[in-house]
Amino acid sequence: MRLAAGPTPRPPRTSAVDVLARFPVLRPPVSTAGAAVTIVLRDGSAEVEILLIERATNPDDPASGEVALPGGHVHEGDGSLAATALRELREEVGLGPADLTGPPRFVGVSPAPRFGLHVGVFAGGLSATAGPPVVADPDEVAHVFWLPQAALSESRLLTRETERGPVRVLGTIYEGHMVWGFTRRVLREFFGLPLEDQPVGPVLPGNAVRLDLD
Repeated sequence: MRLAAGPTPRPPRTSAVDVLARFPVLRPPVSTAGAAVTIVLRDGSAEVEILLIERATNPDDPASGEVALPGGHVHEGDGSLAATALRELREEVGLGPADLTGPPRFVGVSPAPRFGLHVGVFAGGLSATAGPPVVADPDEVAHVFWLPQAALSESRLLTRETERGPVRVLGTIYEGHMVWGFTRRVLREFFGLPLEDQPVGPVLPGNAVRLDLD
């Protein structure tokens, strides 16, 4: 099995406007996903940064305690995937349409096999007049933080506790947060980073670094 051999070369510095310009404002296809997430970007002091959440601990949530993009399941009254993404953005981190530089841009629909659904992915820039994102619902979100784009280029083979037991995964570690799985894959694809062979399997003695974040 081929694994990532060291850090991926870091891309040249770009702005949030440059990144978003690759994705036109489009109406997403109807009834193609059961959930939606938003990639919120801002220009940090050194590079583009991505808004991420750490989900609250909840034994009934299969993503309990994990790092994720703001988002959630489609509700019957949403009317569109874009509406789902905007509703979840407000409910989880307190950001509304006026806090973005424009309408969310439709990136695509990505499979999330672990959760048995497809997810609509949107992207938007944080307005210069927006307030900081906050934990709007402590029952769903424990923390919010900004991840530098370059951190996604770092890959480490780690062990993650899942409902199937401990498994090996490639992940990114940033200030104690572990980004892996669907969220990391979507972000690497969004920024045009190379695809990785993803080692997912049972843990054997000595084959992975141990990291428990729950």
